[in-house]
Amino acid sequence: MEYVAHRLGLIFMKINGPSLGHEVRSLDPAQAPDATSRQELEKLNLALEMGNNVMLYVDDIQHTHPEFLQKFISLCDGTRRIEGVWRGRTRTYDMRGKKFCVVMAGNPYTESGEVFKIPDMLANRADVYNLGDVLGGMEEAFTLSYIENSLTSNPVLAPLATRDLGDVYRFVDKARGREVSANAFSHAYSAAETAEIVGTLKRVIQLRDVVYRVNQQYIASAAQAEAYRTEPPFRLQGSYRNMNRLAEKASPVMNDQEMQQLLHDHYIGEAQMLTAGAEENLLKLAELRGVMTTEQQARWDSIKRDFMRNRAMGGADSDVGGRVVGQLSDLVEGVRALKELRGGTEAADPGATVAPLVAALEAIAQRMQPAAEESGAAKAASIVARGVHSGIREALSPLATSLDDRLEVYELMTKVVANLRETPARGGARRSQREIELDEALEAFSKRLRERSGPGGS
Repeated sequence: MEYVAHRLGLIFMKINGPSLGHEVRSLDPAQAPDATSRQELEKLNLALEMGNNVMLYVDDIQHTHPEFLQKFISLCDGTRRIEGVWRGRTRTYDMRGKKFCVVMAGNPYTESGEVFKIPDMLANRADVYNLGDVLGGMEEAFTLSYIENSLTSNPVLAPLATRDLGDVYRFVDKARGREVSANAFSHAYSAAETAEIVGTLKRVIQLRDVVYRVNQQYIASAAQAEAYRTEPPFRLQGSYRNMNRLAEKASPVMNDQEMQQLLHDHYIGEAQMLTAGAEENLLKLAELRGVMTTEQQARWDSIKRDFMRNRAMGGADSDVGGRVVGQLSDLVEGVRALKELRGGTEAADPGATVAPLVAALEAIAQRMQPAAEESGAAKAASIVARGVHSGIREALSPLATSLDDRLEVYELMTKVVANLRETPARGGARRSQREIELDEALEAFSKRLRERSGPGGS
């Protein structure tokens, strides 16, 4: 952004978001909680006072309070006005017709690992971009920027930073195996120097490809709503900072195993700085890199299954109502799938239809939700237990007594009810033996359904 401001002939005024912190909610320096945040607000108001030929750059806005960011809403809409404080007096700054721009940058996650959200009114009035996901057809230019920004970090490549940038692109072409004439370079490079630079760039390009994939996964994960996730959020970054730290250790004499170890060691350190989820992030990284072992694959599959199971449970242990309705909804869908597996409601054996069970479960879910929400945790579990038992008995009574499906579903529901009764007393403790048994029973039941469906079955 400093480069853009320089090229546009704008005064670059940078405001540090972490220095402001979450306590600053006003543009008035007098209300700042400490000297550092007061200085940042004075710089901000100075930029407003100058008014013309200024780029106001607020960095790392994920560390600021949303109420502070809302102060810029009127500046970003058609009125182009903002209220500021200059030398103790309030001022209304009108930026219409002036060469003034505001740029804000931040990450999708806060320092505590929570998702950061820009205020809707501000986001609707601003142009929002994701770094690395900005312009269609410009992927090569963006990936080259990783190499350009890391030149000074590597002792072999550092001299290129002070020479014609065209030489960098020519060396990159040579590292990719393209023919480049020695006369095309603006500087006289010896054969040994050329070989060393090309060998180093080959390694840097390998590192760049991994960092770029990590960056794309980070963007995709941050943009995904929590309700639709199928795996834990990915919080490892593929930034210029990561690229610089990796590029400084790159050497043309490194083999592939040493390169993989360099990447592994770097992201091990990155994962340890996360507030949570280090293991699943490293497993996802191994999947992106294509180096996942059989044990890691099994563990990653287990984590994703548990993630989906916990999400389906419907929230915290104390939220019995949500968990009950979530489990009943899943059972409704499971029984519907069983009905389709048996050939629909018009089965050869009229007693084999599970349509009454589907209807009963839907009725139970609707009846139990308000009761569970209005009652305490223990009372809700008791209400649900009685309702589920009576509802299932009513639903199963018209069915043929010889049906294996009836027994399987009833046994599963009995275990669900037993688990619900146990929930309020357990609190946040680890999974109970009943839950483990229920998981095993559900898994076995699903396996039998898959076997019945035959090849290509769901």
